[in-house]
Amino acid sequence: MKFCIFGAGGTGGTLAAYLAMAGNDVTLIARGKHLEAIKEKGLVLHTNHRGTETIDNLKACTEAEYSDTPDVLFVCVKYYNLEDAIAFVKAKMFKDTLIIPILNVFGTGGVMQEQLTEYTCLDGCIYVMSEIESPGVIYQSNKILRVIYGYRPGQAENLKDTAQQLEGVLREAEIKGHFSANIIRDALQKFAFVSPAAAAGAYFDATCENFQHPGEERDTFIGLIKEVVTLGKAMGVEFEQDLVEVGLKMMDNLKPDSTMSMQRDIIQGRQSEFSGLVIRVVNLGKEYGVLVPLYEKINDWGAAKAIK
Repeated sequence: MKFCIFGAGGTGGTLAAYLAMAGNDVTLIARGKHLEAIKEKGLVLHTNHRGTETIDNLKACTEAEYSDTPDVLFVCVKYYNLEDAIAFVKAKMFKDTLIIPILNVFGTGGVMQEQLTEYTCLDGCIYVMSEIESPGVIYQSNKILRVIYGYRPGQAENLKDTAQQLEGVLREAEIKGHFSANIIRDALQKFAFVSPAAAAGAYFDATCENFQHPGEERDTFIGLIKEVVTLGKAMGVEFEQDLVEVGLKMMDNLKPDSTMSMQRDIIQGRQSEFSGLVIRVVNLGKEYGVLVPLYEKINDWGAAKAIK
């Protein structure tokens, strides 16, 4: 299949690398020194389970330079850059391209669809632990790599053949692809780990080790998961798994010195996904009449610190 990956950070870079290594036609939309390094030397994927590999059969360019017609566009930017992705679709994409945002923030596909009524925007999510190690180099710290995507309830199932084919293409690329029949549940389940982990990690400025042992940090992490679960149930979502148990298992399997990307962004004074991972939950709580006191506490803390 022909892919365009909008966003060349840890998520987009890892996804592009695996798809290209499997022989797919991949173009990575990138910027700055990262783009220059990829153009000059190829994309380098550094992992603990595969070693270091250089992928030189993928293309890389800026938004303005792109002129192809992909089967699938994966949107892999931070939530605060979503408007850039929407502008890119309007300027460069065609109606027969399947658009799949796989951001950390729940419900991004629906947000995009509202502004892209002529296109097909699914919802999706990704499980991956990776980041830019240096210009042109992506470090994947854990071998987990799973992409889930699907149509929202009531959404017209346009381009369904592409959506169905994509699942097999992902799996051939050693990506655990899943074409979900219940993407709201599946995306919220992922959000129920990412959002609590990011919120608690930022609030306590702690590594995963602090959440792997009994104490205030772990209790807060558990409490935040429970608040997302309660919110999901108010939205009509029935979870098939105990998300506290799932979240703790995921946390306990992470490297003790690991931190969350939102936490790292806040520490370094960069724009963060605080609005999407914390404020959004508070607002959804108000919308659905659900109490989320821990999220409100962290939201107030963020407001006091003027976190971007």
